[in-house]
Amino acid sequence: MENIIIRLEEPRDYRAVEELTRAAFDTPDRVERSKIDCPTEHYVVHKLREKDGIMDLNFIAEIDGRIVGHIIYSNAHILEPCGRQTPVLNFGPISVLPELQKTGIGSALMKHSIKEAKKLGYGAILFFGHPEYYPRFGFVPSSQFGITDRNGGNYPAFMAMELKEGYLKEVSGKFIEADIYDDDLNREQAREFEKQFR
Repeated sequence: MENIIIRLEEPRDYRAVEELTRAAFDTPDRVERSKIDCPTEHYVVHKLREKDGIMDLNFIAEIDGRIVGHIIYSNAHILEPCGRQTPVLNFGPISVLPELQKTGIGSALMKHSIKEAKKLGYGAILFFGHPEYYPRFGFVPSSQFGITDRNGGNYPAFMAMELKEGYLKEVSGKFIEADIYDDDLNREQAREFEKQFR
């Protein structure tokens, strides 16, 4: 899609981005998920701005002055058996307005943010996502690097990409995300936050 402008998120964008993110994930299973009070994606974006989010990798996509997409990265690390922590990036949520999904906005956000992460000197990105979509950007199963999730598991949706060649070569261990991704720690706060959008 042409005419996409990608820029850093600013405080004036916060509410619009939260509404965009909420709309992007407003799927039929959302009602079921809300019954068990799982943190919702727009709440995750809100909290990442306070802690663990990387504001230099917090981008919006605009078309004709309208916010149509968003991506945010956060600090994470690989906890090795020896106790050493190797810093890595995590990203998500990535959001695009429902009516503009599958038009290239998400791809533009991914390509731009990966390029900027490399410029900033980060070593690798690990995250959980759709294994049929993200390999086009260079992601591979994290098992190729001997890295598991925090529970020791591995599956196709858990992916990794080196930003610096060889960064993960001598690293193995468990991927530890920011606390906001822990549903059990954030259910009550997410439920309160959601009341603003009803």
